[in-house]
Amino acid sequence: MRYADDCNIYVRSQRAGQRVMNSVTRFLARRLKLKVNEAKSAVARPDRRKFLGFSFSSNKEPKRRISPKALLRCKQKIRELTRRTRGTSLEQMVKELTAYLRGWKSYFGFCQAPKPLRLLDHWIRHRLRSVIWKQWKRGRTRYAELVRRGIDPQLARQTAGSSDGPWHLADSPALHYALPNVYFDSLGLPRLFTGLA
Repeated sequence: MRYADDCNIYVRSQRAGQRVMNSVTRFLARRLKLKVNEAKSAVARPDRRKFLGFSFSSNKEPKRRISPKALLRCKQKIRELTRRTRGTSLEQMVKELTAYLRGWKSYFGFCQAPKPLRLLDHWIRHRLRSVIWKQWKRGRTRYAELVRRGIDPQLARQTAGSSDGPWHLADSPALHYALPNVYFDSLGLPRLFTGLA
């Protein structure tokens, strides 16, 4: 037997929602002998609820958006795949990340609010710059890698000798220029938001 175990019903008002909720609950219990999970069921505005990883904006014309929980799960997965302690090469890391992001995009690319995709793209590349900076380890190596990628020696020396942490330096002009978005494109990393420069 196949049946939907998760659904949303949209009506015009809170009162109508409560009425429909009561009648549907009674129908499911009496006719189909199914128990409704009251902890997961509610009457609420569409922008307050999520459904299969999506919710709606509260605009006059509502738009599909990715739910905050789905974005949080995505970031947690990306953190796992880009952990430095995994002892994997950057190429292997990007390969695994690419496989995950392609699947994620094919599902959530259906959203109509692109801002979270743009922010997620920026965060992923920021994280990868931080990972690369950590992999370079020593100041001498960092300086040489920056100069090799076209950074002015004075700026390279200043960045390589900085006491700021990898996360902070990943957003520095030197690393943005040395490791631009097109560099990650060349590794095969997909963009979730196609307008990313």
